[in-house]
Amino acid sequence: MVKKLQKMAEKKSASAAGLLDSQLASTVKDSAQQIWLAGLGAFSKAQEEGGKLFETLIKEGVSLQRKTQAQAEEKITQVTGKMSAMAGDVTSKAGQHWDKLESIFESRVSKAMNKLGVPSAKEIDALNKRIDALAAQVAKLGKAPAAKKTAAKTEAFKFKAAAKTNGVAKPAAKRGAARKTLA
Repeated sequence: MVKKLQKMAEKKSASAAGLLDSQLASTVKDSAQQIWLAGLGAFSKAQEEGGKLFETLIKEGVSLQRKTQAQAEEKITQVTGKMSAMAGDVTSKAGQHWDKLESIFESRVSKAMNKLGVPSAKEIDALNKRIDALAAQVAKLGKAPAAKKTAAKTEAFKFKAAAKTNGVAKPAAKRGAARKTLA
């Protein structure tokens, strides 16, 4: 188009002014017509290619999204692992400090209780064992009088049985005396 204009400009200088104006107007009109048609062709091409281009862009976007999600999940997994390891370290260190604090607290409380005269757990256990032993001894002693009473009742029964078999009836006064001795 520029070449046409240049040719026209050369012809213009050679031709008369009137002839040149009509040719120039005709050339400008033809050029404008060609520009308009080129624009319509570009628009038509853009419409045809636009749908295809849009679908291609969607596919590329989906692919890119999958890649970034995979990378993000990988990074999250790595960070989670590091954070878990750090949390484990902090927990173990805190546990050690708590154990130390607990032992210090226990020793101080124990000293304070000793100063106040409160017996320790070991002393209480020893007393409980001693009480159990004494209770066992008391139980043995308590069974002995009961055994004596049982033996005395058995003797009285034998005595009565022997008196009946011998045919001798004892007076009531003697029976009462026998009962007192049994008791």
